[in-house]
Amino acid sequence: MPSPAREIERKFLVDSPAEDLGGFPHKKIRQGYIAVTDGGTEVRVREEGKCHFLTIKEGRGENRGQEEVEIKHSQFAALWPLTRGQRLKKIRYEVPHGGRIVEVDVYRGKLKGLTTAEVEFPDEGTSHDFRPPEWLGREITGDERYSNQDLARYGRPSEAGSSLHLDEGDRAH
Repeated sequence: MPSPAREIERKFLVDSPAEDLGGFPHKKIRQGYIAVTDGGTEVRVREEGKCHFLTIKEGRGENRGQEEVEIKHSQFAALWPLTRGQRLKKIRYEVPHGGRIVEVDVYRGKLKGLTTAEVEFPDEGTSHDFRPPEWLGREITGDERYSNQDLARYGRPSEAGSSLHLDEGDRAH
C-alpha cells in the first residue's frame, strides 16, 4: 500500500496584514472536521468556491501525511452536518514571496481578528532554508493551538501559557 502524500509547511501569525491584501488572488473557504484523533489524524471536508474536498491528514507539525480527494457538492452537503461545532470560515489570499506562495488566512465568524499564513514546501531542506518576509509574525509551526482542527473545535487560543507540542524532527523556528 503506498504511503500518503506528504505536506510540508510552516505556519506564522500575521499581526498586521498588508492593506493591499484584497488585490491578491483569494477564495472563501469553509471547512469542518468529521473526526480528529488524539494523535492528530483528522478527517475534514472543505468548500472552496464551487469545489469540495474530503481530506485526511495524519500527524502533527511541519511534515504530515495528507490525502485529499475532490467530492461532489451533494457529498459535501451530506457530510457537512457531521461537522457541527467543529467548523471554521476564512478567506485565503495567495501572496507571492521568494518564489513561493504565502497563503494568508483571514478568519471570519467566531475566529474574526485572527490572521495566519502558511507556506508549503517540496521538502524539509527547502522549508528550513525559507526566510519569511518581514510582515509575517511569530512562527507557530507545531503549536497545535493554531492548527485548523483546534481552531475549529476550541476557538481562538489565549496567549496565556503555552501548549506548544513539537514532535521529534519538528522545529520551532
